[in-house]
Amino acid sequence: MAEISASKARTIIRKVLAKGREMELKPLSVIVLDAGGHVKAFEREDGASPGRFAIAHGKAYGAVMLGMAGKAQMARAEQQAYFMTAVNGVYGGQVIPVPGGVLVHDKKGAVMGAVGVTGDTSDNDAIAALEGIEGAGLTGEA
Repeated sequence: MAEISASKARTIIRKVLAKGREMELKPLSVIVLDAGGHVKAFEREDGASPGRFAIAHGKAYGAVMLGMAGKAQMARAEQQAYFMTAVNGVYGGQVIPVPGGVLVHDKKGAVMGAVGVTGDTSDNDAIAALEGIEGAGLTGEA
């Protein structure tokens, strides 16, 4: 399975933040996790609130641990709240099931990790995440 290198993770973050500025979004925080849920890189823009690390991490962590992008997690939470409550119990409350947690796939479709973006609306966070992933030559699933 391909791995997200530290260099590739920094490229994703740089591209996400550039998209955020292009879209005139609020200050963003971006995290890149590998397929095991470990942090490869994180950046919080000036002006972003200090609690954004945990939110970005929760979005990405839920995506990679469940193999389910943020939009799908949100739909599942709306349909089966008990499931997401149980998942959050299993993962110590670390899962935030909303858009902005985006899976990263390699060319064969295997999950390489996830990107979590927070700071603007969840839908805008997801748009910026996808742009960053694609800008780094990878495939995202929001």
